[in-house]
Amino acid sequence: MELNIKLAPDILFHFAGFPVSNAFFWSLVLSLFLIIFTLFVRKNLKLVPGKLQNIVELLLESGYSFVKSIAGTEKKTKRIFPLVFTMFIFTLAANLAVFIPGQSAITLARQEGFVPLFRAVMSDYSMVFVMTIITFLTTQIVAIMVHGPFGYLGKFINLKNPLQFFLGFMDLIGELAKVISLSFRLFGNIFAGEVLGTVMLFLAPFFIPLPFLFLGLLTAVVQAFVFAVLTLVFITMASEIEEDELTESASI
Repeated sequence: MELNIKLAPDILFHFAGFPVSNAFFWSLVLSLFLIIFTLFVRKNLKLVPGKLQNIVELLLESGYSFVKSIAGTEKKTKRIFPLVFTMFIFTLAANLAVFIPGQSAITLARQEGFVPLFRAVMSDYSMVFVMTIITFLTTQIVAIMVHGPFGYLGKFINLKNPLQFFLGFMDLIGELAKVISLSFRLFGNIFAGEVLGTVMLFLAPFFIPLPFLFLGLLTAVVQAFVFAVLTLVFITMASEIEEDELTESASI
């Protein structure tokens, strides 16, 4: 028995020339499941809710209240909540799906041998990178809408004095660093958890890997929450008008 750990996901097949990896295939299955589940709950909404409706409503209301506590206003919350909550649910479902018993044993025969049909979605950096880019672009669009194109650009390019220019340059680096820090945090934790679980199962199957599996389960929940909260914080910060801008507006 060999320990098979790969950084890149395995390619299952090609569709119209587009390579479909096992991580991407798993993300499609999960997305389809979440869509069907949402439609099922919506179709069966009742005035007197059952257990499933109660759980869904509790999750939605708790999430909405949490987003509002950070966003501040009802208007902002209604705009931010759909994106943040969708990212949280998708990331959480993707991370927890790894713990479904038997899913890793399903393989597909390829020329190079048998490859697993499913792989942890967030252990594929391309998927995490796409989600991070969505967060980054949303943040930039919100900031430009609030501050104006030239006002936002002036935050990074300030030629009033050398110190302001240096601070603006550092702000620009910090803005670009969000892509790396946000994506690497989620990808690194999930990939490391998968590798650790695989190694422990290989070295000492049965009871010894259990603590590491519980640690991986905790990481799966926490990292989904962290990614969604950081997205919420970045967008909220971009939507706020800074004190010096308010002072400048008042003096005009």
